[in-house]
Amino acid sequence: MNSSGQNVHVDLGSRSYDICIDAGSLPQIAELTRLWLGRTPDQALRCFVVTDTNVLQPHANAVKLALSTAGAEVQVVCVKAGEASKSLAEASDLFDELVDFKADRKTVVLAVGGGVVGDLAGFVAATYARGLLFVQVPTTLLAMVDSSVGGKTGVNHPQGKNLIGSFYQPAGVLIDTDTLATLPDREYRSGLAEVIKYGVIQDAEFFGYLENNIVGLNERDPAVLRHVVARCCELKASVVKEDEYETKGVRAILNYGHTYAHAFEALSGYGVLLHGEAVSIGMVCGSRLAKSLGRIGEREIQRQLELLTAVQLPVVVPLELLAKPDDILKCMLLDKKTVAGDLKFVLPDSIGHVETIGGIDRKMIVDCLHS
Repeated sequence: MNSSGQNVHVDLGSRSYDICIDAGSLPQIAELTRLWLGRTPDQALRCFVVTDTNVLQPHANAVKLALSTAGAEVQVVCVKAGEASKSLAEASDLFDELVDFKADRKTVVLAVGGGVVGDLAGFVAATYARGLLFVQVPTTLLAMVDSSVGGKTGVNHPQGKNLIGSFYQPAGVLIDTDTLATLPDREYRSGLAEVIKYGVIQDAEFFGYLENNIVGLNERDPAVLRHVVARCCELKASVVKEDEYETKGVRAILNYGHTYAHAFEALSGYGVLLHGEAVSIGMVCGSRLAKSLGRIGEREIQRQLELLTAVQLPVVVPLELLAKPDDILKCMLLDKKTVAGDLKFVLPDSIGHVETIGGIDRKMIVDCLHS
């Protein structure tokens, strides 16, 4: 990495790995992959790159060039961009491609793209030949700060998102923040919702940094982005270390705003609201719910509202959803935190700390949909 780069270590014992964060670092992918795999320059490197139609040019092709220049044998497979590619059918096609490539246990799968590509490629890597080496190269802000860290892989089932998958940690993660320059504005801002979430759930000082760097966030300032991505990765890594397999309840704090958000996404029809847009609105609803329970005051709500609004994220529940309170409740009851019909919410008691709370009156939950 350059002197400006940062390294975040994910401490998981024998499954530990590094996240390298820097601007203009894609050309280092071969060097880093060899380092993470313990390969010397004279040892063969066979790379199976999974990307999508939005990322093939320029980023996946840049990865291919860097690997090929370093002497690696490279196969690039491009899937159609979008959530529909997170399917068993697409995974099956990738298995066929791996067979044709004569992949073995020393073959490394590289995911170059956003969360869909990372989840799909990770699932394929976890299951082909009972596990291939895997490297994440996220190119969206959402994937950089969330899905590329922590080892969740999977595909969707017609009855629900991410129902088929496994926990499978990568050998390493390369984050080139320059790739964010090509990210559409709406997708970039969607990622900022998850960034702001980390401040609310874990780090009041980081939340203050975001408040003080709104111009840098809106203008995609490289130094601001490097710091933001690195801090989010550190915060998520600390949660994953405590609860890698989501069995202790610690990892649930990452779902702040998501109980409302998943219902908004489902009822709007996929793609009408981007994930981060739904999370932004969900965090506002969650903060209102926390105030109704006496956990926070109006100031904590306003700080979130002002920051989310400043980075041009939506903060109001769409009117068509407000007309469906019963449907919203039904969707929420499918949330993985629901136990025996008791809806549980991750709620703040201050900026920088949250807890999972149950036993909440359902009318109160619905009332918090309204501003």
